[in-house]
Amino acid sequence: MSILIGIGIVTTVTTFYLGKKGWHALHKAVGISPGVLTYQDYDAPLSLSKLSWQQLNLHKKHLKDLSEPQLRQLKRIDEKVTRYQAYQKSLQAQHKTPAVTEQQFVLNKMLHTRLPEMLASHHHLANINISTDNADNEKKAEANQLLQQVFNNIEQRLDRLLEQMESQQLQELRVMRNYINSHDS
Repeated sequence: MSILIGIGIVTTVTTFYLGKKGWHALHKAVGISPGVLTYQDYDAPLSLSKLSWQQLNLHKKHLKDLSEPQLRQLKRIDEKVTRYQAYQKSLQAQHKTPAVTEQQFVLNKMLHTRLPEMLASHHHLANINISTDNADNEKKAEANQLLQQVFNNIEQRLDRLLEQMESQQLQELRVMRNYINSHDS
């Protein structure tokens, strides 16, 4: 009887062991790693300590006074700048050096100089308002509105620039297709 129980235990342990090894081997073969899925809630409030910028160089202390939608908009702007920079790097990898347009120059100046300056000014104004017991709520509201307008302006400029890049690439594809089609005859 004890021999049958021993064989049963050894069989069960061996089955679990080989099953686990097979499960990991299957995942490794298809290129994924097994583990616990981590759910990322995109609607959760952004944490300044976990917030990292890919392209923008912004001081975290200047971001403390921003609202949640403004932080999300800054994150979107950063992602769009990353896409734009990746496009520029891919052109350089193809040994194409596009001329910098005035639109691109102005946007670059806004992103890397004016935006940090405005965030610093907004931060200082918010700190002044704190020290005067929020006596000037109108000024704080106006500062938030001005900052929001700057964010909207930058995001619109980025959208236009990305759309322009997209249409330029589409036009190049059309030209290539026409060239190939013209040589089919």
